[in-house]
Amino acid sequence: MSLILVTGASTGLGLAAAQAMADDGHQVVVHARDPDRFPDPAALEPMHGTVYGDLSRMDGTLAVAEQANGFGRFDAVIHNAGVYRDPGALPVNTVAPYLLTAAMAKPRRLIYLSSGYHRSGSTDLDAIDLGDPSARAGAYEDSKLYVTALAFAVARRWADTVAHVVDPGWVPTRMGGAGAPDDLEEGHRTQVWLATAPEGAIEPRTGGYWHHHRISRSHPAASDPDFQQALIERLEAHTGIPLG
Repeated sequence: MSLILVTGASTGLGLAAAQAMADDGHQVVVHARDPDRFPDPAALEPMHGTVYGDLSRMDGTLAVAEQANGFGRFDAVIHNAGVYRDPGALPVNTVAPYLLTAAMAKPRRLIYLSSGYHRSGSTDLDAIDLGDPSARAGAYEDSKLYVTALAFAVARRWADTVAHVVDPGWVPTRMGGAGAPDDLEEGHRTQVWLATAPEGAIEPRTGGYWHHHRISRSHPAASDPDFQQALIERLEAHTGIPLG
């Protein structure tokens, strides 16, 4: 039995992953912006607990980290929360996962959700203003490149914490839209597997970019230690919190 946190778990892939793991007997803590985000309160009955906070705000994200730390050290954290064509793309998709990673007790496993669109993200960090995320077109693509690089940086830096990235595909969720062509069921299985599989069942052990249980190609910059370092320095300066 594992203690697992899933962010953005009120609907869609986050809720599906949380339900699958709770059904398997794991202690699952789910996050949402506020209690009203859960359309069916009965979905919370099998969960171990809840945490609430607005991930588009740094104070809201730090409040989530504080609540989560109250449960103890997690076996796994799935950074599922995300927005698409929205001014909050960089705060929610990049800054929030960074802050939670830096402010929470180090879990045994970290799983970050990315997107195939990250391959179109900009590597020009000088053009990115994390404090004014609406100033740049393509913020979603950028945000997913950055969270992918963050995951790979954690995998390289933290020997005792496994870190992976998942591209769940374009699935018919509230964000993906009803016409999305990929399988909704398949969309959450890889992150559930990465969070709960026995030690030694996942190869590579850490630092993988996964799509439907298979290693896939990521943007070359995401694996570049220099790009990772420059990104982390930008995030540390923006948030005032070091990664450690």
